[in-house]
Amino acid sequence: MAQDYFIHLVNVGLQSVHEYLALHVLLCLVPAFFLAGAIASLFSKESILKYFGAETPKHISYSVAAVSGCLLAVCSCTVLPLFAGIYKRGAGIGPATTFLFSAPAINILAIVYTAKILGYDIGAARAIGAILLSVVLGLIMYVVFERNNGTHKGIKTFDSEKHAHTVQLFLLLLAILVVPEIIKSWTYLALVEIPLIMATVYLSFKWYTKEERESWLQETWFLVKMIAPLLLVGVFFAGIIVELLPSEIVVEYVGGDTMLSYFIASVAAALMYFSTLTEVPIISALILLGMGKGPALSMLLAGPALSLPNMIVISRIMGIKKGLSYIALVILMAMISGVVFNYYLL
Repeated sequence: MAQDYFIHLVNVGLQSVHEYLALHVLLCLVPAFFLAGAIASLFSKESILKYFGAETPKHISYSVAAVSGCLLAVCSCTVLPLFAGIYKRGAGIGPATTFLFSAPAINILAIVYTAKILGYDIGAARAIGAILLSVVLGLIMYVVFERNNGTHKGIKTFDSEKHAHTVQLFLLLLAILVVPEIIKSWTYLALVEIPLIMATVYLSFKWYTKEERESWLQETWFLVKMIAPLLLVGVFFAGIIVELLPSEIVVEYVGGDTMLSYFIASVAAALMYFSTLTEVPIISALILLGMGKGPALSMLLAGPALSLPNMIVISRIMGIKKGLSYIALVILMAMISGVVFNYYLL
């Protein structure tokens, strides 16, 4: 009997993977991976990180820190060494922690995937909430802990021509990604999508060298290898969660509008380890079981920013006092964002 039930659960998980592959791979993940690969390979990370010096004007450093996750295409695992590098080289604690919070949450793959799977309202709330709250968090850390012990070594700017082409390529790839959400007819979709793809291929050969195109493909393949297996594992277990977890429990603890539900969602997400994108199918499964959209947004913001291993590393880099302050602020900010989203934006 136990063996039969185990086989049933495995079949449920495999069915979830099958449905996911049929619905989301061709028109969602494939163009999203190419988009993220282009950003990772064709934008200069050094150009962005140079803005984080302690002496950089705050309106510049915080703005760059809050949105650089989109340009750097970092995930929760790669943000820690980047944060450690800029912090130890003298970046202000405020911009550094703003970057640490926002970068994984507004990873272009994460935002697109969240919008596609959970809805554009949650996708937009995740992006906007991460940007705004990261600035608030960074400013609080600056007011409480800032020590001007870093030096600003100047700003390296983008090559303007290459940067302009990268922005144009970004818009083309974004169009390829978004058009299927607007046009539902396969005939009309093909008439729009195929010319967009052909134009993107042609212009990539025109604008970029062979080495740059190879770098783009290598970054895309790296992201696929790193993310796709973990994502499918997440989808597999999300299907099993729906089968195993009683909806009454989900509704009781994270389905309501009480502060306890937002606290539980934020703390649970902070303690869990979400590989890039795996939080989306898991939270999607919890929503199907009755989880509210407000607590779901709290999980989406706290999950990528924190995990138990992540907390240990952050505390070692910044020190226990600053690390614990950052962790508490992330949980608080995630709770606040969920409450605001649920009561004022839904």
